[in-house]
Amino acid sequence: MKNKEVIEKFFGIDKGAKPFEREYCDRISRYDKIKNKKLIFVVHEHFATHHHFDFRLEMDGVLKSWAVPKEPPKTKGIRRLAIQVEDHDISYANFHGIIKEGYGAGTVKIWDKGRYELISKEPKKIVFNLFGKKMKGEYVLLKFKEKNWLLFKK
Repeated sequence: MKNKEVIEKFFGIDKGAKPFEREYCDRISRYDKIKNKKLIFVVHEHFATHHHFDFRLEMDGVLKSWAVPKEPPKTKGIRRLAIQVEDHDISYANFHGIIKEGYGAGTVKIWDKGRYELISKEPKKIVFNLFGKKMKGEYVLLKFKEKNWLLFKK
């Protein structure tokens, strides 16, 4: 039985249902597919003026990005400052190499990458499961100032 059929059966909606009821079923089906989708994450190690890490999560069609001054936590009990920076295009996830001049000039390496599942997203708290080589498990981004967040493993 398909997801939509299960929802229709649960809500008692038949094929002759009112448009609003059928639209509600369609929205639930689409939400369920989006909710269970594994999105990409990447951590770039950036040897610029100041060595740092760029932590990026695929959200809303872009890579939401945070500059992390120290190595991201791989174990519980370590909290790292994560400063939100400008969004990047999804294609940037695979970038590694040398930025020759201007803002961010230096060498960029992929430190870790993989998939993640979003558990919850609120204006000041994002909870997610990472499935990378180095970063695995449940993590939290917690906003405490305008662009300042804490990144830690739960």
